[in-house]
Amino acid sequence: MQPNWIKQRAYLTPNRVAISFHDQQWTFNELYLQSVSLAYKLNTLHLTNGKRVAILAPSTPPLIELLYACMQAQCEMVLLNGRLAKQELAYQIADAEVDAILVADEELAKLPDDARIIPFSKLYRTTESEYDIAAQWDDDFALTIMYTSGTTGFPKGVCQTVVNHSSSAISSALNLGISEDDAWLCTVPIFHISGFSIVVRSLLYGMKIRLYEKFDAKKCSQEIINGTVTKMSVVAVILENLLSEMESIGQKAHPRFSTILAGGGPVPIDYLKRAAQLNLHVAQTYGMTETASQTATLANEDAFTHIGSAGKPLFFNEIKIAAKKDESIGEILIRGPHVTPRYIGQFKEKPTTIDGWLHTGDVGYLDEDGYLYVVDRRSDLIISGGENIYPAEIENVLLAHPKIKEAGVCGIAHDIWGQVPAAFIVVKESMTAQDVIEFCEQNLANYKVPKYVHFIASLPRSGSNKLLRRHLMKLLDE
Repeated sequence: MQPNWIKQRAYLTPNRVAISFHDQQWTFNELYLQSVSLAYKLNTLHLTNGKRVAILAPSTPPLIELLYACMQAQCEMVLLNGRLAKQELAYQIADAEVDAILVADEELAKLPDDARIIPFSKLYRTTESEYDIAAQWDDDFALTIMYTSGTTGFPKGVCQTVVNHSSSAISSALNLGISEDDAWLCTVPIFHISGFSIVVRSLLYGMKIRLYEKFDAKKCSQEIINGTVTKMSVVAVILENLLSEMESIGQKAHPRFSTILAGGGPVPIDYLKRAAQLNLHVAQTYGMTETASQTATLANEDAFTHIGSAGKPLFFNEIKIAAKKDESIGEILIRGPHVTPRYIGQFKEKPTTIDGWLHTGDVGYLDEDGYLYVVDRRSDLIISGGENIYPAEIENVLLAHPKIKEAGVCGIAHDIWGQVPAAFIVVKESMTAQDVIEFCEQNLANYKVPKYVHFIASLPRSGSNKLLRRHLMKLLDE
């Protein structure tokens, strides 16, 4: 059992600032009182004690207030990605078998019609029904459910429990350190594990979140330069934007700013060198949705002695490599209290671990000092601007087109986004690249839409007729 984080934090540091957004700010006690009121409204709607709710909203204070309220009401929260296509959102809602869909009014158009939809405006108008809010939470309660695509192209609903989240937050604190003056600059989406983990850290550490709905290079750079924030989470493309902005105005990070936590794929060495010139301390990290954020993190002091490494596992975590005999490179396996215990929906019967170890599907190795090096973020995974894109998911959409016979997708290097998807297509009938792109735009989030389309006579396949995606790039040279 753990204490109700929201109630406990409001008791310990009621007047400390919890969230700052534009020119407004809220203390932990203010958010606690607002969350109690909303929890009473959820109770009126019979959404308490294990009910499952999907949530779709931008990363603004009303979303965090609602997250607090759902935690108070002990609802399982399915966090929806507003960048997904309507069809993709519909799949996740159906797979999760939610009891209600709580939606910010401005996001309603993104969802198909559904009787379970409750706009925020309706929730706010609901009368309150008081009840005894739990003072303690079960460790195994699924606080959040986030969807992450599997190698089959079908998204998996990953349960992240109270103990998953708290273990992750505590491990991060032991690694990065905490201070009562900390302020985490949050520009990553709250619906991602990177964003929600900041909300958890805020509650457990008593730490302020400086919240941005969207990343703004100029404003965020000024926050770092002025020392109004101390930490920030980024992906490589965001880091590069910060570097370019700070370099253009000839300014360096304030001494109060301590760490940039960089995930979503390796950080280019050139970025690390540029960051060092600006007094920006970058900690590279490796994690996934199934591990409630970080599993390993490379300390800034090791950034140049172990270039390319994702660091060592955090305090409670273990990593080992499942490699063939006499080989050092193999699949990365993870064990620890931060690892999800279960999936939901169509994958609910799939075990998350084998003999206690999560098989990540990623390939890497540990050097003699125990530092992790990720060779490939899953053999076919495309990482574009920090977003994971699975080729099979795009292929499934392409193959639904009546004029497409076969399709293969791989990642192509891109100066800004790291990688972008490219489609290789065998057609049944004549069509144009624009036809392909428009069809994908109707069924996929924008970042998943292929940026390049190539029409070919046949796809490279193995003897067992399995598509060899790693050979697709070679076709461009023929």
